[in-house]
Amino acid sequence: MIHFFGNTDRIVFAVQSQETIGKEDIKKLEWLFGGLDKLTENKISSSFIGPRAAMITPWSTNAVEITQNMGINGIIRIEEFKACNSDFTDYDPMIFEKFNALDQNSFTVDIKPEPILEITDIAAYNKKEGLALSDEEIEYLNGVSNKIGRPLTDSEVFGFSQVNSEHCRHKIFNGTFVIDGEEKPSSLFKLIKETSKKNPNDIVSAYKDNVAFLKGPVVEQFAPKRGDIPDYYSTSNFESVISLKAETHNFPTTVEPFNGAATGSGGEIRDRLAGGKGSIPLAGTAVYMTSYSRLEENRPWEQKMDERAWLYQTPMDILIKASNGASDFGNKFGQPLITGSVLTFEHEEDARKLGFDKVIMQAGGIGYGKADQAKKDTPKNGDKIVILGGDNYRIGMGGAAVSSADTGEFASGIELNAVQRSNPEMQKRAANAVRAMVESDHNSIVSIHDHGAGGHLNCLSELVEETGGHIDLDKLPVGDPTLSDKEIIGNESQERMGLVISDNDIEVLKRIADRERSPMYDVGEVTNDNKFKFRSKSNGNTPMDLDLEDMFGSSPKTYMYDKSINRNYSDLNYNSDFFLDYLEQVLQLESVACKDWLTNKVDRCVGGKVAKQQCTGPLQLPLNNCGVMALDFKGKEGIATSIGHSPISGLIDPGAGSRNSIAESLTNIIWAPIKNNIKGISLSANWMWPCKNEGEDARLYEAVKAVSDFAIQLGLNIPTGKDSLSMKQKYPNEDVISPGTVIISAAGNCTDITKVVEPTLNKNAQSIYYLNLSSDEHKLGGSAFAQILNKVGTNAPDIKNPEYFKNAFNTLQNIVNKNLIAAGHDVASGGLITTLLEMCFSDVNLGAEIDLSSINQKDSIKLLFSENSGVVIQTFNDKEIEYQLNQADINYFKIGKVSLSDNLNIINQNDVFNLTVSKQRDVWYKTSFLLDQKQTAENLAKTRFDNYKVQPLNFVFPNNFDGIKPNTQLNSRPKAAIIREKGSNSEREMANAMYLAGFDVKDVHMTDLISGRETLDDIQFIGAVGGFSNSDVLGSAKGWAGAFKYNEKANQTLKRFFSREDTLSVGICNGCQLFMELDLINPEHERHGKMTYNNSKKHESSFTSVTVQKNNSVMLSSLEGSTLGVWISHGEGKFNLPHNEEDYNIVAKYGYESYPANPNGSDFNTAMLCDVTGRHLVTMPHIERSIFPWNWANYPNKSNHEVSPWIEAFTNAKAWIEGKK
Repeated sequence: MIHFFGNTDRIVFAVQSQETIGKEDIKKLEWLFGGLDKLTENKISSSFIGPRAAMITPWSTNAVEITQNMGINGIIRIEEFKACNSDFTDYDPMIFEKFNALDQNSFTVDIKPEPILEITDIAAYNKKEGLALSDEEIEYLNGVSNKIGRPLTDSEVFGFSQVNSEHCRHKIFNGTFVIDGEEKPSSLFKLIKETSKKNPNDIVSAYKDNVAFLKGPVVEQFAPKRGDIPDYYSTSNFESVISLKAETHNFPTTVEPFNGAATGSGGEIRDRLAGGKGSIPLAGTAVYMTSYSRLEENRPWEQKMDERAWLYQTPMDILIKASNGASDFGNKFGQPLITGSVLTFEHEEDARKLGFDKVIMQAGGIGYGKADQAKKDTPKNGDKIVILGGDNYRIGMGGAAVSSADTGEFASGIELNAVQRSNPEMQKRAANAVRAMVESDHNSIVSIHDHGAGGHLNCLSELVEETGGHIDLDKLPVGDPTLSDKEIIGNESQERMGLVISDNDIEVLKRIADRERSPMYDVGEVTNDNKFKFRSKSNGNTPMDLDLEDMFGSSPKTYMYDKSINRNYSDLNYNSDFFLDYLEQVLQLESVACKDWLTNKVDRCVGGKVAKQQCTGPLQLPLNNCGVMALDFKGKEGIATSIGHSPISGLIDPGAGSRNSIAESLTNIIWAPIKNNIKGISLSANWMWPCKNEGEDARLYEAVKAVSDFAIQLGLNIPTGKDSLSMKQKYPNEDVISPGTVIISAAGNCTDITKVVEPTLNKNAQSIYYLNLSSDEHKLGGSAFAQILNKVGTNAPDIKNPEYFKNAFNTLQNIVNKNLIAAGHDVASGGLITTLLEMCFSDVNLGAEIDLSSINQKDSIKLLFSENSGVVIQTFNDKEIEYQLNQADINYFKIGKVSLSDNLNIINQNDVFNLTVSKQRDVWYKTSFLLDQKQTAENLAKTRFDNYKVQPLNFVFPNNFDGIKPNTQLNSRPKAAIIREKGSNSEREMANAMYLAGFDVKDVHMTDLISGRETLDDIQFIGAVGGFSNSDVLGSAKGWAGAFKYNEKANQTLKRFFSREDTLSVGICNGCQLFMELDLINPEHERHGKMTYNNSKKHESSFTSVTVQKNNSVMLSSLEGSTLGVWISHGEGKFNLPHNEEDYNIVAKYGYESYPANPNGSDFNTAMLCDVTGRHLVTMPHIERSIFPWNWANYPNKSNHEVSPWIEAFTNAKAWIEGKK
C-alpha cells in the first residue's frame, strides 16, 4: 500500500509499505517529514514531478534505511513528489516523470524485462543501438559468431562494444598514424610510455592499473586498530606510495551537467580507491572548458560567433551545473577540491567554427597507498568475486561507446540513455570498507577495480582477465525490476567497486561492510577456464558466455590517415592607447577572472589534511598556484599538485601548446618544495581532441610527440593519462570543433608543507623580480588578449630552451627550500599584468611600484599581455636570491617593490600605467559575481560582491598562547569517542584533535550503538562528527537524529551519557545539527532552536573568523576575547533561535555580522552554542580542521607555532575530565 504525507499544493511524500502502518509509526513518520501530516486520501488528483516509477532512487534507499533505524518495519520505498502545473515540462526525463495523479499504482511498472536476443545482423543492431562499432569490428564479431557456432547474444555484442570502445581500449592512441603518406614510427601510447622508460625516477606502477603510483615517504597511519568493531585509534608508520589520476567526463557533462560532472568526480575517486589492492583518495582537482558563457549582452569578445541552438544545455548552465555536480560529490564523499581551472573559448575563421560546445570536464586527484599493497595479485581458482555498493538501474547504458562518438551523432534518446546519476554517500560507504582493509594489518584483497564505463561487463572482466570467471546473474542486485539481462550486466550505475578476495577472508570484509552499511554481494567465482560467463542459476539464462580472448578481441588495428594543414590565423591589431579597455576585458574572461563562484561552494578543508588550497591572503581570494595535502597529521610530508593547459596557443602550433601546458603545470607547482626537484614530479596527460577531422590527427600526433620529447628533456615522466578523441558537437546544419587540448596534471612529494609559497605580496618583504622562463621573445598569439580581439594570432610563445627551463626550475626550488621567497606567482592566463595585479588583490592597501624598462621590450601591450612562461617573485633577501640566480646563470629582472597603497604603478620606458588595485579587483571579480547570481539566493551574490573586500581576516590570539604541541606522553589518557553515521566524513580530523590533546579515542559507528556493540559507559568525551549523514535526506542530521530518537539501544546509550555529570560532548557541523535536532543544548526551552538552510540556499565553504564571547564552555572559555580563523563548510548552518539572545549561551560569533563572513545568516550572528552547564558544545565552524597553523588558509606570521589556539578546546576538555577524578 502507498501512504501519502504532506501538502498537496507543495510537496507529498509517498510511502510504500508491505503492511499497515501503526499509529506510533505514523507519528514517527510525521516527525521525520518535518511535521507534515498523513493524508487520508488514497489518490491525489493533482500534477506532480517525481522519480520514474521503475527507479528506486538513492534518496529513497536512504529514507527507507532511516525508517528502519527508527524501528519502523515494512517500508520498502519512499519518494518525494513536488506539485506542478499540468503543463509543466521543465524536468529531466531520465530521472523524473510527470504524474497527473498520485495513487496506489504510482510505483507500479507494467514493463516486462526484455528477453535475451540472438543477434543475427550485427551491423543493423550496431546502428539501431548506437554502439559505435567500426566495420572491421563488426566483421570480427561475425567471425567470433562463426567460430563458436551460434549467434551472439545482445549482451555479448553490447559487452564487446563497451569493453572495446575507444573510451576503454584507446585504439587511436595504440593505432598507427600515417601522416602525409608517411607511416609514423611510433604509436601515441608508445611516445607517452617512452617518458617513463627514459625517466623512471620514482615510478612504482604505471599504465597497468587504475592509477599511477610514485614512491612516497614514510608516513604515519592514524586509524582504528580494527575496522570490523568499535576500536581505538593507534598510530603506525608505513612506506607510502603517492597516487595520481585524472579522468574526463566530457560527453555526460555536455548532456546532463550536474550528474555528468558528479559521476566524473566519483569515477575518478574510485580509480584512486582501486589502485593496487586498494588505496586512499586524498584530494581532487577540476577543470571546466565551455564555449562563451554570454553572462551579459554585448560583451565584445563574445560577438563574433553567433550563439548556437544548444543541443542540451547552454554554456552558462553547464558551468554552473557541472561545478555544482562535481562540488556536491566531493562535499558529500568527503574529498576536498584543492585546485582547478576554467577556460571559455570560441572562434570562427575561414568558415571553420571552433568552440568547446562539446565541453571538457576533467576530474583529477591525488592520494596514497601502502608500498606493499601497490601491486595487484593474480586471482586464483575459487577466489570470490565481490561487489561493494549500490543496485543496478537503467543508467549509463552504452556510456562508454557513446562517449566515443561525436555528441549529436546519435538520436537524443540513445545519448540520454547513457546519462548517469550520482550517489556519493553510497560510494563513501564502499570506500570506508576498502579503507578499513587497506589500513588493517593484513589486507586480504587480491585485486580491485571500479565500476565505471561498461558497468559489470568491464569491471568484472578486467578483474578476471588473466584467469576467467563465472558470475551468478541472480546475485547481482537489481533496483529496477524492468531491467533486461543485458541492462543488468551492462548498466553504469555508479558508486560500486568490484574486487577479488579469497574464500577464507571474505567474512572479515563482510563484517566491515555490514558495520559501514555498505551493501556487499558475493556474485561469483574465479575460474581457470579463461571464460567470462554470466548465468542465472535459477532459470538458466546465459546472456554472456565468451572466451576472454574473443571478448577482449584481436579487434583490428586502427590506422589513422591524415594530412598536415597549415592554418594561418589572422594576426592581432592593437593600440596601446586602449590599454585600460583591453585590461578590463581580459580581466573578465572566465579563464582570467576570479573563481570565487567555484571555491565558495566546494569543500576545501574536509579531512583536516589540506595544507594549501585555492584561496590566499586576508581577503581569501582564489589565487594560489597549487594545491598541497599533508600525508599525515605530523604536518611535514605531503603531496603537491597543479594543472596546466594552453589549447589556444596549440591552435597556432600544437607543439608549442604542449610545451606551454607542461610549463604552466610546472610554474604552478614550483612554489612547493618537491623531493628531488623537477625529477620528483610526475605528470598526467589528458588528451581531448576532435580526431577524424581533416588535419586534426596530424596535429594530435605533433602535440603528443612534443609532450613526450619535452618531458624527456626535462627529466619528467608521464605514467598516467586518458584520452577523449571525439571532441566535436554536431548540429543539424553545422559542426563545431573543440580545440585540441592537453591538460597536464603535475604531482610530487612535497617535503615540507609549511614552506609552500603563496602569491600575495608581503608588506614587509623586499624587492620584486621577473623571470622569463620561456627563452622566447614576447608573443601574443593564443593569449587571453588575443581572445578579446576575436583573434587567435600567428605567433605563439614557446619554451625554446628546455635545459634552461629545467635549470631555472631547480634553482627556484632550492630558493623555496631556503625560505627566501616571500611571494611568488606564475605568468599565464592574462599575462604579466594579471600576475602583478593578482599579487596585490588579496589584501587591502597593497600595491606595488613597478618599472619594466630593463626587460627591453618597447611594446608594452606585448610585454604585459603575452603569456610566455615565467614567474614573478618577491624576496626576503635580495642579495641572497640574486647570488643564487647568478650562480645558476638564470636571467632575472628586478622590477619593483611593494607599496602600502591602493595603487599598482607601472613604467615601461616611455609608457606609464597607473592602476587602482581595488577598482581592477572589482572588474576581475565581476564575472564571478555574475555567475554567483545564478547559484545564490536572496540577492546574496550582490552582498558578497559588496563585502568581499571589506571583510579582511583580522586575528586576536590569546595572550599566553605559545603554539607548542601538547606533551601527552607521560600523562594518563582519558577515553573519548567519535560518533559517526553513514555519510559522515570528518571522523579522522576530530579523532586526531582528541588524540593530540591526550585522549584515547574510540571509533564508534551508529551500527555499533544500534546493535548494542557499544555502550559508551567508559567514555567521558564524545564528538559527533561532520559530514552528510544519510546524504542529508529529509534534512541535515534528521535521519541520524531519528536513529537516536527511536532506536531503543542507541537512545538509552545517549541518555545515559548525557545524564552523567563527568561527561563532555562536542557536535561539529553535522554533529551540531544532530545535537540541535535532538534538543540536547537547550532542553529547558519549550521552543527549540534548529539548524536550517543557509540564507544563500547553497553550500558555503570558506575560511572565516569567529570571535569567542564571554562564555562558560568547558572547551572554549579560555579563548574568551580571541578572534581566530576557522574553516566552515555547510549547507544548513543557520542557527534558527526562537528565543531572545540572552536565553542562549552563545560561545562564539562570526568575525563580521554580514555575508559572506557570516556564511549562513544565523540569528544573533551565532557560530557556536553550549548548554547551561558548559559541558556540551555545538559549533558549525570546523575547529577540528583548524588545529594546525598549516590548516589555516591565512595564519599570522608565527612560524614557531606547532598548533593553533583551537587545540585548547581539546586540552581544556582533557584537563576538566582529569579534574573530575
